[in-house]
Amino acid sequence: MDIAVLNFGGQYCHLISRRIRALGVDAEILPAETAALELKNAKGIILSGGAASVYGKNAPQLDKNILSLNIPVLGICYGHQLIAHAAGGIVRSADHGEYGITQLKIKNRSKLMKNFPSSTEVWMNHRDIVEALPDNYAVTASTKNSRIAAFASEAKKIYGVQFHPEVTHTELGGEMLKNFVLDICKAPKNYRPKTIDDIVSEAKTVIGNQKAVIALSGGVDSSTAAVLVDKAIGKNLVAVYVDTGLMRENDAVFVRNAFPRLNLKIIDAKETFFKKLKRITDPEQKRKIIGKTFIEIFEDVAKKEHAEVLVQGTIYSDRIESGSARHASVIKSHHNVGGLPEKMNIELYEPLRDLYKDEVRKMAKKLSLPEELVNRHVFPGPGFAVRIVGEVTEEKAGIARKAAQIVEEELKKAGLYEKVWMGFAVLLPIKSVGVQGDERSYKYPIVVRIIESKDAMTANFAKIPYPILEKISTRITNEVRAVNRVVYDISNKPPATMEWE
Repeated sequence: MDIAVLNFGGQYCHLISRRIRALGVDAEILPAETAALELKNAKGIILSGGAASVYGKNAPQLDKNILSLNIPVLGICYGHQLIAHAAGGIVRSADHGEYGITQLKIKNRSKLMKNFPSSTEVWMNHRDIVEALPDNYAVTASTKNSRIAAFASEAKKIYGVQFHPEVTHTELGGEMLKNFVLDICKAPKNYRPKTIDDIVSEAKTVIGNQKAVIALSGGVDSSTAAVLVDKAIGKNLVAVYVDTGLMRENDAVFVRNAFPRLNLKIIDAKETFFKKLKRITDPEQKRKIIGKTFIEIFEDVAKKEHAEVLVQGTIYSDRIESGSARHASVIKSHHNVGGLPEKMNIELYEPLRDLYKDEVRKMAKKLSLPEELVNRHVFPGPGFAVRIVGEVTEEKAGIARKAAQIVEEELKKAGLYEKVWMGFAVLLPIKSVGVQGDERSYKYPIVVRIIESKDAMTANFAKIPYPILEKISTRITNEVRAVNRVVYDISNKPPATMEWE
């Protein structure tokens, strides 16, 4: 281990690790409670962000001896506050939070920020601030609401930043991590990324001679997982596409055509899902019901196929937002994660569990998956159930599906489909007055959401030209009879999430 990343529950912990590995340096994520003695051979230590307050009940704490190891330490957000708190400084809740892009003023150019301009944009996501520093620590940068937005003890090689250098929105974040990892820690470039052969070999070891079933949705994640596991165990893998009634237009046909060689079973379960979702409005409950129903179906298939392993295409951004890290805050339950019952009659295997979406896409291209599938937009596991706010019905699913199809068609016509992360439609549980055909109408509004992202951890709304948005709006109100109003979502993540539910 060269760089140890201690996980205090932040969404971006794995993103820190990934940025470091992109520098060619090995990074390992360890629990927040890791003792100093276990880190004595590390070249450097990074303390991640987190949702807690350092003074909060059950807040994850730091082994203070880490600060005396004579190993470089970088604290990010919560990690920044934790260093100050552990070393004798003062942390308090600020009068104003800082969320999103903020201007950082450099006061003293520490080795962490060498050659930086006097001002740069950083990305913030916090309420607590460091109010007073411990002895022998100096302020290196400030923002409008954070006098101590960054600090350093050059003698101890300990640094803290209130912002997130690991996210792409921080202008010089990559340079900052590079300065810390390569210049300050002097870590060697010896990281070798996981290959297709690595995953295939792992799958052979994990599954062995057992039969397995995989939940194949037609998205790039489950498709890549299916092809990898098929390489490992061949006909011992049964791919199952469950038609929930909540999937994209003609999805079952798309999946069948994309995987002619897979041992594929298509199960029509529309009636089952709509029945179980009747009168359910809470989004977390919807996700859990869908997850539990999926598992029941797969367990039934597995029993008939004598399979002992369930393979899922879960990637890291699904897992971290589902609170799978010990101190992580649950943002939403992913149906591949949050909906799983505590006791299953089948072993779970997730070959893509530590990869991000763009990494999966690169692997899919190397596997020669169809281009249309590789570049297909992200689609939530629970389908339109989480793009329909409130109760889910078959009628509402049809409305959302048709509107989403129009959004994608117009993005493709404009040459924008592959330039954005995803574009989709959200159906709201309200109605508004409109005028159609010289008559008063009282129908549903559709929210169009089109976003740009590199890793799904942060996102910006896409600045789509008005003529294209107008074409989308006109087509939806003309072709979807239950809709008379279209609005465009201009929220970034954070404070919003990718999906509405």
